[in-house]
Amino acid sequence: MSVKRGITLYSAPTPNGFKVAVFLEELKSVYDFDYEVRPVNVAKGEQKDPWFIAINPNGRIPAIVDHNRNDFVVFETAAILIYLQQHYDTENKFGWDPKENPDEYSEMLQWIFFAHGGVGPMQGQLNHFRNAASEVVPYALNRYLNEVKRLYSVLDIRLNQDRDYLAGPGRGMYSIADMNVLPWLRIREYSGLDNLDEWPNVKRWCENTLSRDAWEVAGNVGRVGDTASLYRVGHKRTT
Repeated sequence: MSVKRGITLYSAPTPNGFKVAVFLEELKSVYDFDYEVRPVNVAKGEQKDPWFIAINPNGRIPAIVDHNRNDFVVFETAAILIYLQQHYDTENKFGWDPKENPDEYSEMLQWIFFAHGGVGPMQGQLNHFRNAASEVVPYALNRYLNEVKRLYSVLDIRLNQDRDYLAGPGRGMYSIADMNVLPWLRIREYSGLDNLDEWPNVKRWCENTLSRDAWEVAGNVGRVGDTASLYRVGHKRTT
């Protein structure tokens, strides 16, 4: 019996799923690397089915199984990005080695965790109260919208320092730190933010980075059945 190789991505077209798909596509463009996708129908709650809970007890996408490393499982988006960069970005095209470049590596982690603990949860809650809540809750809408705007302002300050990317010396280097936050800004219209004019440096960063080929391909990863139209760019909904 042949041994399965490569990586299986269990995902859906959400911002968190998109992050990992983008990085896998970026790796594919540089290295002899490939992966397969097992779509998870989050619209039907498939992420709570026993087969997926066996992969990720938290019942959330994305998750990966690395068949090259004895079917090692990784869940939590930021952990997946760091894992893939550690094991498959052998030339450090999208990050830094913690021993050779400890300061740059630390800087990368700081911005990854800024998004993981800030932009993602806050914008996710904003999306919920705008698009899924059974009733309009003005306090929640205002709270999360204002916090998302504050977090965008933090990014704008960082990118105002003659920088093109979040981490790295000088103007910075495109890395998993950028990949970990940009998918949320990519669907800002879903959150009620029609444009980025209030944050010109963030706007420039988005325009320059989202034009990469990997982002276009990754946008369709995991789109099947009930999730086909989930988080399509250009979505607008008013409460």
